Amino acid sequence: MVSYKSFRISWVIGFLAVASIITPSLVRAATLKEIEQRGELIVAVKDNLRPLGFRGSNGNLQGLEIDIARRLAQELLGNSQALVLQPVENTARLKMVLEGKVDLAIARVTQNESRSRMVYLSRPYYLDGTGLITKNNSIRQLSDLATQKIALLNGSSTIAVVRHALPESQLVGVDSYQEALALLEKGGAEAFAADRSLLTGWVQEYPQYQILPIWLSGEALSVVMPKGLQYNHLHRRVNEMISKWQAEGWLAERAAAWGLP
Repeated sequence: MVSYKSFRISWVIGFLAVASIITPSLVRAATLKEIEQRGELIVAVKDNLRPLGFRGSNGNLQGLEIDIARRLAQELLGNSQALVLQPVENTARLKMVLEGKVDLAIARVTQNESRSRMVYLSRPYYLDGTGLITKNNSIRQLSDLATQKIALLNGSSTIAVVRHALPESQLVGVDSYQEALALLEKGGAEAFAADRSLLTGWVQEYPQYQILPIWLSGEALSVVMPKGLQYNHLHRRVNEMISKWQAEGWLAERAAAWGLP
């Protein structure tokens, strides 16, 4: 006859065994050593942000940030092709790193204090910022837009930047870049304010437009890595590589090759 005590112990052991099967293990991002052992670097990138990360006519990913990802794979693993590129939406860039689904994110992530509390951010690989684009050749400087209509993406940080620089201008919100283009084409606004890297891609697709030689803000772009003592080596190596590429002029050369200012 089985005693109540022995039955209870058996029940607990059985429950723990089942729980260990159905309860997922804690997610943890790979360390540099684990990446090296795996022999492959997994990087979150953009696939719709020309010229940082986008698909070319052949469908392959290309752009400045893709070049950086490949160079990191070469430096860390000795093979630029030992790389998995994972396209990601803006809202998932940090989440993918935090959940260990990618090793790094190189997806136009700007430095700020709230992000640096959650993840490691590398030293900047490119200085982006808010700029203005127009196809009106009579607009050449900021004062020419003092009271004009300027299109901006709804909810973007660009709104505060433009309000500060052009307090008397008329801001027109749009929900997409396509909507902004349509608005400018029909004369509903004289200019569009957005990230200069994005505006560079715009001009490459629509050469009738020009980027004004004006910087309304500056934003440093960084590689995102998981945060913690076990990731210090990875963080240090990435920073060392970026410093090296800056000293060699490689980053400036690649930015110029993609038409970035």
